[in-house]
Amino acid sequence: MSNRNLIVTPKVAQGGASETHTMTVLVDNEPGVLARVIGLFSGRGYNIESLTVAEVDPRAHLSRITVVTSGTPMVIEQIKAQLSRLVPVHNVRDLTVDGPSIERELALIKVQGTGDKRVESLRIAEIFRARVVDTTTESFVFEMTGATDKINKFIELMEPVGLVEITRTGVAALTRGPEAM
Repeated sequence: MSNRNLIVTPKVAQGGASETHTMTVLVDNEPGVLARVIGLFSGRGYNIESLTVAEVDPRAHLSRITVVTSGTPMVIEQIKAQLSRLVPVHNVRDLTVDGPSIERELALIKVQGTGDKRVESLRIAEIFRARVVDTTTESFVFEMTGATDKINKFIELMEPVGLVEITRTGVAALTRGPEAM
C-alpha cells in the first residue's frame, strides 16, 4: 500500500452559503412536543445553536419555542416546512426574514480575581452594563442581558481577567410592531 497525501476539497453546499436564522414556533404545551421538535433537527442533521421554550398562553395551553439555527437558504426552507408539518405546531415564523425583530439573551458570568484584575472586571462590567449579582473576596458573578454579540464580546474581554464559568439562557425574540405571532 502506498502512502499518499489525500487532499480533500469541501463541497459547496447547494443553495448558497450558510446563514444563521432565528425562528419562533408556537406549539401545544403538552408532553413530548419539545422532543418531537428537537428530533426533527437531530434526525436530519440540523444544528441548534440556541433554544428557549416557555408557556406563553396558559389558557390555550400554548408554548413558544425560539430556536437559532444555521444552514443554506434551501436547508432553512426545509426546516420551516418540516416544522410546519408537525401536528402540535400552530405557527412557524422566521424572524430573520419576516422583518425587524428584537433578540435578547441572559447570561450569568463568573469571574475570579483580586487587586487590579478585580478592578478591571468591574470597569468592563460597567461599560457593558452588566450587573453584579454575587460577590466574594475573590470573585464576581455578573448578570447581563442583551444581544448575543454583546454578551460574546463581554465574555471575550473577561477571559484574560479571570473568566471561570458561564451559563446562558439562549435567545428570546419577538417581531417589532403590533402584530402577534
